[in-house]
Amino acid sequence: MRALCRDCFWTGDAVPGACLCCGGRRLVRHAEVLTLGIAHVDCDAFYASVEKRDRPELLTRPVIVGGGRRGVVAACCYIARTRGVRSAMPMWKALAACRDAEVIRPDIGKYVREGRRIREMMEALTPLVQPLSIDEAVLDLRGTEELHAAPPAAVLARFAQRVEREVGVTVSVGLAANRLMAKLAAERDKPRGFSVIGAGEAAAWLAPQPVGLLPGIGPAMEKRLVAAGFATLGQLGALDVREAARRFGDEGPALAARARGEDARMIDPARDTKSVSAETTFDADVSDIEGLQRPLWQMCERLARRLREKGLSAGGVVLKLKTAAFASRTRTVRLPGATLLPEVIFAAAQSLLRREVDGGVAFRLIGVGAQPLRPATEADQPDLADPGAPRRVAKWRAVEALRARFGDAAIGAGRGFPPKR
Repeated sequence: MRALCRDCFWTGDAVPGACLCCGGRRLVRHAEVLTLGIAHVDCDAFYASVEKRDRPELLTRPVIVGGGRRGVVAACCYIARTRGVRSAMPMWKALAACRDAEVIRPDIGKYVREGRRIREMMEALTPLVQPLSIDEAVLDLRGTEELHAAPPAAVLARFAQRVEREVGVTVSVGLAANRLMAKLAAERDKPRGFSVIGAGEAAAWLAPQPVGLLPGIGPAMEKRLVAAGFATLGQLGALDVREAARRFGDEGPALAARARGEDARMIDPARDTKSVSAETTFDADVSDIEGLQRPLWQMCERLARRLREKGLSAGGVVLKLKTAAFASRTRTVRLPGATLLPEVIFAAAQSLLRREVDGGVAFRLIGVGAQPLRPATEADQPDLADPGAPRRVAKWRAVEALRARFGDAAIGAGRGFPPKR
């Protein structure tokens, strides 16, 4: 049995009790802790943790990041989770479960900035970092022992301590032989966890677990599997290739393999983003064009910022609407050229919106997205037919620079302000 001290980063043979070097008790003991190199890193309740960092008076209070009684929970702290609050839960339901919660409107720009700081710390450890979300990534640290003069586990423990010290949030780390098991390991010991699942124990560890534990198996699929006699991952993993294909089609063999803890996916830092979007749910249904255009503009600005941060641009625009009766409408249009300008995205989305709004239908949600995506370098190229284009590009670059320095509220377009009363 081998061990790692998460406080002083000592590694060696496992000992009972505290670390022999620093006396710390945060020891990770596992036979493979010093040899495994695939890690899943996930920030703990990221949005809520950033808000608590910025408002220390909320440290011991339940915090929900979201907006409006008709919106959904974007994130919540662990105190709120003990009251039954979960991400994506309707706000009215979350507030009913946790009446004393402090509700904070999401500040996506702030979360993106902090997420990028953490991402840069990851990329200093290895070039093989594949982002999965704003606060989550998988890393391949195999072969970096000589570079860091330490095994991957010690490097990750040092990284977690640095994030906590410099960013002010905590992370949980899962260490395993492949991506699937690293993700499951990271979820075992949250928050501030560090969990290891060895290559030789994956199948045995998974066998008694419910099938719903496996990423990609949602509630509906779990019900179907249980009804078919597959309540545990051990039962599912026992299927051979032919039987798995007979029961579950082309995806059956892969499903059974994952139930045994097998995962051949590589870590790909260049994984393509398929789409980028922004949306909002109204506190009250909106049926007039004026009431829909203001939030649409705000989302177009947010979308342009997200595209720029990802090094992408919009080759087309997608408008999403949801009626008061929960009927979804999606409309798309291709742009003549890729863009990063909010006003170009807004003009296209506004044209789509006007075709849907007649005053008789009320909407509870509106969203805008970019698809297909193009590299940012292709955006807003000079056009002899539009001599004002370079000026508009320069204007928005200046706006973003001011916001980066003084905050999002420092400057804005009039169409984004609420109407005068």
